[in-house]
Amino acid sequence: MSTATLSSKFQLSLPKALREAMHLQAGQQFELIPMGSVIQLVPKTSIDDLRGIARGANPEQYRDRTDRN
Repeated sequence: MSTATLSSKFQLSLPKALREAMHLQAGQQFELIPMGSVIQLVPKTSIDDLRGIARGANPEQYRDRTDRN
């Protein structure tokens, strides 16, 4: 597990091993999602980056609101 320290300017530096493992780039933006006492840091993704992600998905097993109990 890696640690980071919040600077006096409220900035965090991510450890190099984490940046490399997650393929993070300088200038990349993140969404910050508070979850109780935890903050999730999620890379922002453009709609263009998501294009084709569901290609080949099989809709036969799709569930909608009508088949939920």
